[in-house]
Amino acid sequence: MNNHLMDTYARLPVAFERGEGAWLWDVSGKRYLDAISGLGVTALGHAHPVVSQAICEQSRLLLHTANLARIPWQETLADRLAEISGMDRAFIANSGTESIECALKIVRLAGHEKGFDHPSVVVMENSFHGRSLAALSATGSRKVQAGFEPLVGGFLRVPFDDLKAVEKITRGPNQVTAVLVEPIQGEAGIQIPEQGYLAALRSLCDQQGWLLIFDEIQSGLCRTGRWYAHQHEHAVPDILTTAKALANGFPIGACIARGKTADLLTPGRHGSTFGGNPLACRTACAVLGVMEQEGLAERSERTGKAMLAGFQHRLGAHAAVVDIRGRGLMIGIELNHEIDHLKELALQQGLLLNVTRNKIIRLLPPLIIDQEQAGEIVSTVSALVERHC
Repeated sequence: MNNHLMDTYARLPVAFERGEGAWLWDVSGKRYLDAISGLGVTALGHAHPVVSQAICEQSRLLLHTANLARIPWQETLADRLAEISGMDRAFIANSGTESIECALKIVRLAGHEKGFDHPSVVVMENSFHGRSLAALSATGSRKVQAGFEPLVGGFLRVPFDDLKAVEKITRGPNQVTAVLVEPIQGEAGIQIPEQGYLAALRSLCDQQGWLLIFDEIQSGLCRTGRWYAHQHEHAVPDILTTAKALANGFPIGACIARGKTADLLTPGRHGSTFGGNPLACRTACAVLGVMEQEGLAERSERTGKAMLAGFQHRLGAHAAVVDIRGRGLMIGIELNHEIDHLKELALQQGLLLNVTRNKIIRLLPPLIIDQEQAGEIVSTVSALVERHC
């Protein structure tokens, strides 16, 4: 451990020097297959030539002006995000957490316009929305919140995938302004709601005059077989947050809104020094172009189905396996005991993976993996579970 770095991460005993596609090489030259893609960030793999070219070209032209003048690449990105999401207007930020903060500020404005003194947001148990004070207050994890009290108020927590729990809130006095939900809970171990849950939330919000916010920071951008996971149900939110894969590793995020909600932020009410700079936005535009041109949503859906079938074949009857679930290339394998040790065992086998909630293998491989690489992930993970669980 470096004595001058704050001890905020339980890092694996490896340091990567370079990457290409779905592969990483450490400082000693050993090669690893990346099955987590920087927690869902490097969806196009490492050192993608189109992304690299965009970064190099823009870095020689203009990096930053702040939002003191028009930024054409920011406008182009906003147009593109509106097109793929069906929304109207975007605020470009630097991260997923900043996108959530923007969404929550919009909710406060909307609530105060309705005359509420304390606008509140319905959020879900076991959710994850980020680590700033407001985002971690919305998050449904005491592990994330512990030690940072007093938390930001205004959040009402209910079980995920439980429409009746949300309906119950409507029966009493409240100042609810919005519902915030991940269409698929990633940090919770790839928890997928029943089909129809998101559409039912949309209907309930319409009835109550509430805003509906989908946090698609992890599940968005072709990861599940659609541009965004909520599009499997055709349930359109009022606010959408997106980040992670948006620039394939260059920091960026966006809060996208539609209708009157998209007009609530006016000059002076929100901003960002670095957000939406030319380099980040041009990189994001390049990433979205590759995703569309290479049909990565369809490819993700196809590859994910094949991997799930492979895991079911190898591990479906394993005594320690509780569940195998996924949508596209967002896959979780839940065990009945703690399996954190599998991360280092996988590393020894040349595979980089993640374990969440101590007992769920979370796989978020690059969307560009081929059949052979997908098969290698299935084979290596299955063998680790068979031998060590």
